Amino acid sequence: MQGKAIVLIALNLLLVGFFIFLFTRRRLLTYHHQRHLWLTWLAVGVITLMDECTSPFFGIAEAYRFIGIGAVVFLAITNLLMRFMSFRYAEIAEILEHHKLIGGGVYSFSYFVLGPTVSFIAAASILVGYMITACISSVSAIGNALPFTPYAHLQNLRLFLALGIIWFIAGLNIAGIKANARFTFGIFIIAALVMLNLVASGLVDFGRLGSWPRLQAAFAGAAADLQKGSWPAYYGNFVTSIAYCILAYSGIESVIQTAGLVRRWQDIYKAYWFLALTVGVVTPLIATLALTAPLDPGQHELDLLTHYATVVNGAPFGMLVAIMAAIALSMAVNTAFVASSELLERVAQRYRLKWLIASNRRHSLYRIHLLNAVSYTAIVLIAGGQQALLAEMFAVGLVASFCINMGCLLLYRYSAGTIEIEYHTSRLGTLILWIILVSCFGFLAVVKIHGTVLWAIVIIVVLSFGLLVSRRHDPEIKEIAKGDTAAEMFDYLDDSRTRTVHLFFHHRREPQHGRDEKAPGLERTEYGIHEKNSAYVTFYSPQAGAPPKAAANHFRFPLSRYRSMFQEMVEILRLAEAELPDRHVVAHIGWPVDSWLDRMAIGVMFFNLGRLPRMFPEFGFIMRYTTKVPLPLQEISPPHSGKKKHRKETGHKSPSSPENL
Repeated sequence: MQGKAIVLIALNLLLVGFFIFLFTRRRLLTYHHQRHLWLTWLAVGVITLMDECTSPFFGIAEAYRFIGIGAVVFLAITNLLMRFMSFRYAEIAEILEHHKLIGGGVYSFSYFVLGPTVSFIAAASILVGYMITACISSVSAIGNALPFTPYAHLQNLRLFLALGIIWFIAGLNIAGIKANARFTFGIFIIAALVMLNLVASGLVDFGRLGSWPRLQAAFAGAAADLQKGSWPAYYGNFVTSIAYCILAYSGIESVIQTAGLVRRWQDIYKAYWFLALTVGVVTPLIATLALTAPLDPGQHELDLLTHYATVVNGAPFGMLVAIMAAIALSMAVNTAFVASSELLERVAQRYRLKWLIASNRRHSLYRIHLLNAVSYTAIVLIAGGQQALLAEMFAVGLVASFCINMGCLLLYRYSAGTIEIEYHTSRLGTLILWIILVSCFGFLAVVKIHGTVLWAIVIIVVLSFGLLVSRRHDPEIKEIAKGDTAAEMFDYLDDSRTRTVHLFFHHRREPQHGRDEKAPGLERTEYGIHEKNSAYVTFYSPQAGAPPKAAANHFRFPLSRYRSMFQEMVEILRLAEAELPDRHVVAHIGWPVDSWLDRMAIGVMFFNLGRLPRMFPEFGFIMRYTTKVPLPLQEISPPHSGKKKHRKETGHKSPSSPENL
């Protein structure tokens, strides 16, 4: 006992000194830049950490209930998968910043990659997660505190106090994000002191409590679970165990949801490293200590860590941990408020719902916070404080949002490559992670059928409302209007007096939208092609926005949600056949080099393009790749001065001349 006291005194002195040092640092949590208040990576990390810190208070016992002592191993494996995924979220943050889509997280990214329909499904999933996080956390906060009072059996008092927590956090957010960050950091200091003292005490008493044999049994049990049956059975047991443990690491997506509160994506990256080195270490460690202690976790599902604290340091310390648990769970409600307000703000901005994002003099989105508070209150009252069904909905919605995010990242990376971004992760690793998450979702959807049905009902309601709003306020309408029409292009080509006209079909990602057609050291690609008898066609996605018009003969056409690019190309060629009956049309098609999806789709593309000559026998078709690197001037032989011929200015410029680019 004397050795434990020395360890705890040294630990607390070290922690107090460290926090005093932090308070001497300027711009620790917030700073101003260009008349805007920004949060630092530490502030974002702390706000999210208070959400993830609640996981051990219910996730550890939940995992033990389904897996047994082997949960010690699978909680650690799940932790590694979550940290593996967190750096994918940092990559998403960089992609969003590159495309000027700051904040919004899962909604903004899914909208950018897959369009409005899937983005509303993703937004609904994450909103359901925030709602249930707030409701469960508020009720659990009271549930951890009341057992030490004579009012533990009063259900009405529990509901009243849970609603009080919700409205207190709502008032905190309405007071402004600056006060919010400072208050949360103060709570973080208290939680860090208590949790690290609990971990240190458990490590010192690990041998005294006889935990080593139980730890060996945990590894033996996990190994036995993964060695039953065939390889599909191994994978099934692995997915089952991960699915039961994944709730212990909720809140990981909240960092990217608050990306609009930081100035650079690098702050999101640092915040994820902060979480990996704090809660990513403490959660599996404290799970190991609690589950290998001489107690029955099945009898202490609601107060596992509180009872464990009592075992290692006595009843007063157990009461202190219970109070800290109540505070940490209350701050999880705060995280739900902050992240959901950021998500709803992006939705309101995209669909021009200005009345919803009105701010007060403290720059707080008070209407969104009030709407959240009313929603959370309604759910708590409807559920009557019962957490089991809400937990099922939470698990399904959380894993669904993970699947959508990783799926969108895969589609983006395989379609856009890594040219646009500086930081990127392994595509193969992301694919493996996505397969595991989809397997977990399928398992949870079958096992937790009641939660799945309720989750699906909420998704349908939110999706229906979102589609109704998008019909009137869809921002794609404005981007579609920026494009050109086929009539404008054919009117332009009709003014040309040449017998042959050229249509250049190019992907938007090609340089200068397909107008870099200059061969090495020459002024034009082929003799007879000039600006008046050629048209450069760019198909663009309305979600990404219309590209700039590069020249007079550059025409931009929006892609339809229900038609492929090949169908759009055929439609233009049919119009050319009707509008230019006395002209010879030559279609030039670019060669895909930037995208893995494009490369894999070359076989399908050649099959479709092979049909074009039969569909348009009077047209010519050319598919090629032209170099983008000009030859040095010394490699081009200058003409002899005596034989130099002066060409008359015709007024037509080469489509590759710098003036047109």
